[in-house]
Amino acid sequence: MNKSKRLFPKSKRYFRRRLPPIGSGDRIDYRNMSLISRFISEQGKILSRRVNRVTLKQQRLITIAIKQARILSLLPFLNNEKQFERSESTPRTPNLRTKKK
Repeated sequence: MNKSKRLFPKSKRYFRRRLPPIGSGDRIDYRNMSLISRFISEQGKILSRRVNRVTLKQQRLITIAIKQARILSLLPFLNNEKQFERSESTPRTPNLRTKKK
């Protein structure tokens, strides 16, 4: 079959390769807070390997470093400050029960 008569011509897409989030000189350690904080969500959860775009070995080292930093109180276990904010639109009412005599 001739190239000019193809039913579905190949599309020419150019993909920009993303740079790896961890450089070759970066050391994955519990003291490297600038590196570790990139792999934690706003709620304080460890992001998955698919989201981070790191290798399996790097993800294991990141997880261990985050857990060590949490144990040493360098990172919080939970980051849920918004959960405890109380809205003032619904004021509390006093107890409406009447006492029986």
